[in-house]
Amino acid sequence: MAESKEMVIILTGASRGIGLAAAHYLLGQSHKLVLVSRTASSLTQLRDQYGADNVEVVAGDLSDFNISTKAVEVANERFGRVDGLIVNHGSLDPVKKIADSSPEEWSKAFDTNVFSAIALIQAALPSLRKTQGRIILTSSGAAVGAYQGWGAYGAGKAVLNHFALTLAVEEPDVTTISIRPGVVDTEMQREIRELHNKAMSEKDAAKFAGLKTDGGLLKPEQPGHVIAKLAVDGDKHLSGKFMSWNDEALGKFQDSA
Repeated sequence: MAESKEMVIILTGASRGIGLAAAHYLLGQSHKLVLVSRTASSLTQLRDQYGADNVEVVAGDLSDFNISTKAVEVANERFGRVDGLIVNHGSLDPVKKIADSSPEEWSKAFDTNVFSAIALIQAALPSLRKTQGRIILTSSGAAVGAYQGWGAYGAGKAVLNHFALTLAVEEPDVTTISIRPGVVDTEMQREIRELHNKAMSEKDAAKFAGLKTDGGLLKPEQPGHVIAKLAVDGDKHLSGKFMSWNDEALGKFQDSA
């Protein structure tokens, strides 16, 4: 696909995995990024690698909704606009059966996975309307399929899918797409195998362990590059949709190799 003009994109969860892969791709195409993550060191490495003229860093926990406002302010002050927003942060915790988890644990999970995303999108919308920009949400198969112990995580992703659907109706000048990235070789997958396997069913734990040993995990660059390209050039007719990264309709956004 042809590369678009220089874009200004806010990217969360940029310190590792899918977010890091998306960051490298976008910076390699000379776009400007505001990177948001709890881990400052990985973000500053990207700034050192690609230059302060191309990268701004906002380190902090997005459960503090002030971080959302700060990220948007930094983008507008440093780069003059916001063209895209990639909402990629999240946590699997608590990995517990519903009967064994507390409302407080679910509330914390929703602060991390849902309300922080809503706060960031609300903060960015005035800028995105001006640029007719794009919002890309990293979703999960858990939004539409249940795993034992993943109730809070899956429910949160399902909320974001519906949030995208609603934004497509309410904000017709902004393109919002929710992407299922598949099972990717990330830190979250390591935690699933090594930390959370006892809380899951034996069948599900064996499935994820087998994907690792059998080489069945995706590379972060595979969905990461699709997400990055959609943030730059996602089609308006895709707005509101929940799609897999390798969906046939997204063929032009997938790497040819």
